Amino acid sequence: MARITYIEHNGTRHEVDVKPGMTVMEGARDNGIPGIDADCGGACACSTCHVYVDPAWSDQIPPKDPMEEDMLDFAWQPDPERSRLTCQIKVTDALDGLVVQMPERQI
Repeated sequence: MARITYIEHNGTRHEVDVKPGMTVMEGARDNGIPGIDADCGGACACSTCHVYVDPAWSDQIPPKDPMEEDMLDFAWQPDPERSRLTCQIKVTDALDGLVVQMPERQI
């Protein structure tokens, strides 16, 4: 299991264990984490699972593919360096300790 910390916009922290092979979005959804809507169910067809990855982790997660880059254009206040769609981040043991912060809202 990888322990992922999800931080709501108001600062509330949620630390949950997520099984490798799942996505960071599925970890939030399955653990009732507020702030990640995941309206498309993980198909990379919306931007409602948008988060800001903690800068310490930016180089440790796989890079964005072109589809994710396109969908991030529709996210709430995307940050070119830190914004990611959680449906596109597969959990591995190497992501143990990952910290992500939700934006003020999802659109």
